[in-house]
Amino acid sequence: MLFLIALLLLQGAYQMIPNWGEIPAGFKWGEVIGVEPDPSGNIYVIHRCSTGDGNGNGTCAGRTEPPILKFDANGNFLQSWGAGVFVYPHGFHIDREGFIWATDARTANGRGQQVYKFSPDGKLLMSLGTAGAAGETNDRFNGPTDVAVAPNGDIFVADGHFGNHRVVKFSKDGTFLKTWGNRGAGPGEFNLPHTIAIDSRSRVFIGDRNNNRIQIFDADGNFLEEWKQFGRPSNIFVGKDDAIYVTDSESNAERNPGWARGIRIGSAADGAVRAFIGNTDPEGVTADAQGNIYAAVVTKKTLDKYLRK
Repeated sequence: MLFLIALLLLQGAYQMIPNWGEIPAGFKWGEVIGVEPDPSGNIYVIHRCSTGDGNGNGTCAGRTEPPILKFDANGNFLQSWGAGVFVYPHGFHIDREGFIWATDARTANGRGQQVYKFSPDGKLLMSLGTAGAAGETNDRFNGPTDVAVAPNGDIFVADGHFGNHRVVKFSKDGTFLKTWGNRGAGPGEFNLPHTIAIDSRSRVFIGDRNNNRIQIFDADGNFLEEWKQFGRPSNIFVGKDDAIYVTDSESNAERNPGWARGIRIGSAADGAVRAFIGNTDPEGVTADAQGNIYAAVVTKKTLDKYLRK
């Protein structure tokens, strides 16, 4: 009971600012799936091209809207790009050098099923996977859900949303290195690896969503431990101080009885959960250097900010 009271008190440490960011005139958010800060404090957001009903059905196929938008720390719109590249934006990550990474989890018109690396101004620098082709080989994904880059430049991809249940590792230049995982509920097995993040010790955190847990591995894919205290994970963000932010957008009486949807904040170092923001169901989450939280909400098609008081 004391633990629950402490979490409720900590939730009061944040003030919600709905619909954060000054979007361009005539622009309309689609399903907002990801948000990340760059090293300079700018905020990048990825959405599904002004489409979708809030149930994950949005698409950028055949659309002209830019899926990636850039804002400064005050919410002023700076830039947008990426039109014509994506089918189904999903995972989103900005590495330590400021490069932008995103996954495309569906197929249409010869596109999709890839992981992209962009420069900070939107130039496409690298593509992993085979455009428009699903599979479970060294050069094909089936619904890549997320991507993260380690301090040494190694690339880790959570794959996939539509059949694969694995992690794929590449070198900095995109050379395939290894893969691990298969469908199951045991250590090192997955049932929808939906998100991936890396902490200061280069440990790999996988949100094994349908198993209601986070699994932690070393950089070679060796299983270390599992955590269930962060709920049913849709997205994981680990900050520089190893603060960990985990969204739970799906818990209910059937999928994860006894757990509430929201954002759980804690420590990647020891696994302690220190705060909970409820009454929300974002998929994407990030935090800036001041500890303010940004939430990408697919269901409401909004970008919300939680200002740290």
